[in-house]
Amino acid sequence: MVSDQEIVFERTIPILRMFDVAKAREFYLDYLGFEVAFEHRFHDEAPLFMGISRGGVSIFLSEHYGDGTPGTHVIIRLSGIDALHRQLVAKKYRYFNPTIQTQEWGTREMIVYDPFNNHLVFSERIDSSG
Repeated sequence: MVSDQEIVFERTIPILRMFDVAKAREFYLDYLGFEVAFEHRFHDEAPLFMGISRGGVSIFLSEHYGDGTPGTHVIIRLSGIDALHRQLVAKKYRYFNPTIQTQEWGTREMIVYDPFNNHLVFSERIDSSG
């Protein structure tokens, strides 16, 4: 029998569906500040599969049918939600103006919706010790 001491979970990487590469780049790279980690197509006319990252967060974006479902919710834990909010508001993105909400379960959250209706929930824990 394998014990839990032998298992090390490293990270989770969601795959989100995209339908327009230009809109995905505008939103994830230009607006949210992610960088392209890799791009892959099986041939020149094949759908794009792209990895993006910012800090410790990685997301895969895919044009492939069956990869991801529009409307997926992804929670991204972070520190510095106010700074991220200021950064996004300063960009004056024409399709979205995010706000921060305090939740009763002890987080402050800012939800942004990508052009494909995926929901990215940036979530910062509220320090209850002070």
